[in-house]
Amino acid sequence: MGEAKSYFFVGIGGSGMLPLAMIVHGRGHEVKGSDRSLDQGRLSAKFEELRRAGIELFSQDGSGITGADQIVVASAAVEDSVPDMVKTRAVGAARLGRPELLAELFNAAGMRIAVGGTSGKSTVTGMIGWILHAAGRDPTVMNGAVMKNFVSPDRPFASALVGGGPDFVSEVDESDGSIALYRPDIAVLNNITLDHKSLDELRHLFRDFAANAGKVVLNLDDDETRLLAAALAPERLRTCSLKDQGADLFGADVVEEPFAISFTANGVPVRLQVPGRHNVENALVALAAAEAAGIPLGEAAGALAGFRGLRRRFELVGEAGGVRVIDDFGHNPEKIAATLRTLHAFPGRLLVFFQPHGYAPLRVMGSEFIDMFARELAADDILLMPDPVYYGGTTDMSVGTGSVTDAIVARGRKAEHIAEPPPERRLSAARLVALARPGDRIVIMGARDDTLTLFAEELLARLG
Repeated sequence: MGEAKSYFFVGIGGSGMLPLAMIVHGRGHEVKGSDRSLDQGRLSAKFEELRRAGIELFSQDGSGITGADQIVVASAAVEDSVPDMVKTRAVGAARLGRPELLAELFNAAGMRIAVGGTSGKSTVTGMIGWILHAAGRDPTVMNGAVMKNFVSPDRPFASALVGGGPDFVSEVDESDGSIALYRPDIAVLNNITLDHKSLDELRHLFRDFAANAGKVVLNLDDDETRLLAAALAPERLRTCSLKDQGADLFGADVVEEPFAISFTANGVPVRLQVPGRHNVENALVALAAAEAAGIPLGEAAGALAGFRGLRRRFELVGEAGGVRVIDDFGHNPEKIAATLRTLHAFPGRLLVFFQPHGYAPLRVMGSEFIDMFARELAADDILLMPDPVYYGGTTDMSVGTGSVTDAIVARGRKAEHIAEPPPERRLSAARLVALARPGDRIVIMGARDDTLTLFAEELLARLG
């Protein structure tokens, strides 16, 4: 990035924007920003951390954009009518997309590890980052979730790590096609499943992602990544599996616990402080990536024992009145199914509160949500779904939550539509408290809305 510059982040509190802003600031550049949640008086703790770091914050009214010397960073979701963008054009400031800035930083690093895939990439990014940190490599890590290992009293939202070493580990996104911008030394792919794009589009994007990499780490237990592995030169591959003993890294001897799991990787024992067989898959690709980066398997496995997980990834908020409350980021069918399977490995009814992360995802994946919940919910589980997240702007609202819950009920499972728009959750809270009984697990699920964690904490207080 060369000499110091002045950057202004529009939507600086977003899960992809905040860590990037912290990395840019940590590299010695001036960073300022705005956010609609700040204007609404929500999520004050997150913004206090930015202020403590020396980042000046403004209302999203254009007041923070003052001249053509600034570089305005905004995601594609920020519409041109937002006052900050109107002011950007008025003063002649350059506009840069979040993925373009991240790719610029990433591609300039000495050792570049990019983690893609539909599910698990934040966890895998955190695992690789922790292994490199424990090995003394002082990496820079760009994540979309808070990494508990790097949280401290003055850094409660540690979704980025600014290191002085050559390693740069980053979660990379396929939803907007920006994954094509990255040139990794090591590309990591755990799975390819339906999310923001069609499978044909995803296959094309991930094939090109692998083609741009030096080495490619693939999970052979996913049908799509296994097909991709067959199309790549063996010398560029590092494969993992819980089923195929011919994989480079073979996982076995899995023992599940309610909030932990253990297994072996090529005979080396590994124990994780996070539960679920999906996290064994995450750990295997993280271990393989660490090996590709020059860290011996035994050392990497030992480091993973200290990995504490990510915030909002099967996070136990607490227990009250015999009811456990769990906060989880699950928002697409594959992620939600993994969480439900992990919970169903142990007794107790599930009360699932799932907030769709937008009308477009609900429209694209509606039938997959219906199939998944009809298959994965137990007979006595109850699903509650409010209206989707909506932050304004133009969007097709033709598919709503009620049509999804009605179809799930028609398939023989219990589901209710709670007709209230986020972040209003008064009716949802009352219904969950009324339903809860000792032995239940309440799971709060959804993405793109940090107030879900506050809801989980408030719900626990009401249960108590």
